[in-house]
Amino acid sequence: MDLTTLKARELVAGYKNRDFSVEEVVKTYIDKIEKNEKDINAYITICAEQALKQARAVDRKFQDREEMGVLSGVPISIKDNIAVKGIRMTCASKMLESFVPYYDSVISERIKKAHGIILGKTNMDEFAMGASTKTSYFGPSKNPLNTSLVPGGSSGGSAASLAANECALSVGSDTGGSTRQPASFCGLVGIKPTYGSIPRYGMSTMANNFDQAGALGKDVEDAHLLLKALVGKSKRDATSVGNDSILKSIDYSDDEAAIEFLKGLRIIIPKLYMDLELISEVKSQYEKAIEIFEKKGAKIEIVPMDSLKYVIETYHILTNGEIAPNMARFDGLRYGHRTDEYETYEEMFKKSRAEGFGDEVKRRIMIGTHILSLEFAKDYYYKALKVRNRIKTEMENALGKDGIILCPTSPILPPEIDEEISPVEMYKADLFTIPANMAGCPSMSIPMPKVDGLSVGIELTANRFKDHEMIKAALGFERSVK
Repeated sequence: MDLTTLKARELVAGYKNRDFSVEEVVKTYIDKIEKNEKDINAYITICAEQALKQARAVDRKFQDREEMGVLSGVPISIKDNIAVKGIRMTCASKMLESFVPYYDSVISERIKKAHGIILGKTNMDEFAMGASTKTSYFGPSKNPLNTSLVPGGSSGGSAASLAANECALSVGSDTGGSTRQPASFCGLVGIKPTYGSIPRYGMSTMANNFDQAGALGKDVEDAHLLLKALVGKSKRDATSVGNDSILKSIDYSDDEAAIEFLKGLRIIIPKLYMDLELISEVKSQYEKAIEIFEKKGAKIEIVPMDSLKYVIETYHILTNGEIAPNMARFDGLRYGHRTDEYETYEEMFKKSRAEGFGDEVKRRIMIGTHILSLEFAKDYYYKALKVRNRIKTEMENALGKDGIILCPTSPILPPEIDEEISPVEMYKADLFTIPANMAGCPSMSIPMPKVDGLSVGIELTANRFKDHEMIKAALGFERSVK
């Protein structure tokens, strides 16, 4: 039996039954990583020694029959913009190539408290700016379903590590779809909870008003298991909130009850999405998803949400406006890459940033600086804030207490790694994922059955703090397509 193919919950059950030890499982994962990584490039840093040490400690807890955490012995990968004490954290950038945090993020702290095993830090687009991992200083990750394709981004390494069975669960981050889109491309479940549900202390954020950590699993139950370990308010993050909705129990053993939940469920289809000319592979899967919900008794409502046509432009104005000041701290003086040759502080600052940042990061800093300038802020940034409020209001009104917005996760299939795609075209690929970040809503991607080896994800979005209802709807849908 290949232990790396087991679900996270199956591993925990196996430990309890003494079918195998945590150390045995972790060694198997490390062997797989060492064998596969030359082809996948999912990890930037592998923590083999630390992981085995953690595994032995958890084994002792099982032997002593101590109270165990929900992630006990589960091998987990973490996106490399999330701090783990004593482990290099690069954000996939030359700027932080040698940076080692001396503290844990709340996320890694909670994984350790739940007795999870951190296998390593995963590849990503540089500072989470991208949708393919192709902007990574360490080279792109490859999609395990087809290694000639990208795994998506910016949490592409997290998705690739899980799809390649190089971990059992993975943590990503999501600014405008960066957990859900890679989940779609790699045939996984990816959940972005309500904004603020997972504290961001120790996470390098791209845009503070949008970023949220996310959970990746092989199915809904596994992704939910990880999510439950991470949520909860923290004094170290003023934007964090309590979210009991995620902690509500769900009976994953009853398929009939899971499917029955779909009966009478309000499924909302934005009219704009019905009018789009989608590629045939995505359109056919979207139509099948609508048909499945309809057959299970859901009520399909087509709702005009006109403001959604502005999401891409609004999102990039606002996020770039946050990126520019966020990236100002990387100056080569306090920490990060410092150029070798300089005579003045100003020269050091310019050369360190020119050498340390990749093209996409520089592009977004320049756009953000332009947008926030005195001359243009009124015409761009402040107008975009008003449009965001309109999008948020329209979504909240359409969703109400019990609605679920249904759409494809991505309008495109994963591109070829060697394919040259303009930044603007890749920005457009976030059309369906951005709205949830704009409104702070929970959203998740569930895979449809693969066609010709490729995965198409279907996205469900609920109103704020309706994570429980969204996850139950996703479970019912998942069990309906099996």
